[in-house]
Amino acid sequence: MIIDFHTHIFPPHVREGREGYVRRDVTFAEIYGSPRAKIATAEELLRSMDEAGVEVSVALGFAWRDHQDCVRHNDYLLEAAGKSGGRIVPFCTVNPLAGEAAAREVERCAGGGARGLGELRPDSQGWPLDGPAGDVLAELASRHGLILLFHVTEPVGHEYPGKQGLRLESFYRFAVGHHQLKLVGAHLAGGLAFFRDFVDEMGRLGRDTLIDTAAWDLIYRNRAAVWQYVIQTFDSRRTVFGSDFPLVGQATAIEHIQRHTKSWSQAALTRVFGGNAQRLLGGPVN
Repeated sequence: MIIDFHTHIFPPHVREGREGYVRRDVTFAEIYGSPRAKIATAEELLRSMDEAGVEVSVALGFAWRDHQDCVRHNDYLLEAAGKSGGRIVPFCTVNPLAGEAAAREVERCAGGGARGLGELRPDSQGWPLDGPAGDVLAELASRHGLILLFHVTEPVGHEYPGKQGLRLESFYRFAVGHHQLKLVGAHLAGGLAFFRDFVDEMGRLGRDTLIDTAAWDLIYRNRAAVWQYVIQTFDSRRTVFGSDFPLVGQATAIEHIQRHTKSWSQAALTRVFGGNAQRLLGGPVN
């Protein structure tokens, strides 16, 4: 079973009214301001899954600044998941700056079938993960059994739309301080895997702190070396497949990983393409 742990879908009205959302949300404008930036719906994700042989996809929300924009997007994610027959797993989003309204929204989404929160971008929304809002988020995730998936920014390298979202050091401190939570750092967690040989405290990460592979081939240059390092140091047991659809096509993402992991064992590939995701989601899905 192939599980894509990192995809994005939006309600149709966001694509149709793109210009209005560009004016009202600075992060949306940065990532989706260009008409060439792809915005996909649930129907398009399901078609992509059929073509790529993906059984289940985690569909992520967007880190809107406005609370009601989060709510409307969450409504769409929950509805799409309900109609998908289990093929779409919803991860919703909130802005903790909304206070009690955000906490109620997390409870509503968890009751409606959300399995996690993401893609979380604390720096983009204007709240520090290292502060009280991070502790509240951790408590909500623990209370409702939710996975937290963060966009993590690699500290060096080229700039691109949407790069900034959460500093690597902030993600690391949060993961160490809340090692009992289920956490996923997107985009190889901003390069966290590459520090394992050099940081003694890496062993303090919880068993359920994982990285996803979303858009890795757009970020990292020496692709063969990247995968050799990930498998040898960070461990295939801590890695889940993510495409970043529609930015990267699902079939393309699968092919790119397979091309650069020919030396991996079948067991390692099985873990990355589905086994780890099933464990993190709490057992069999779909």
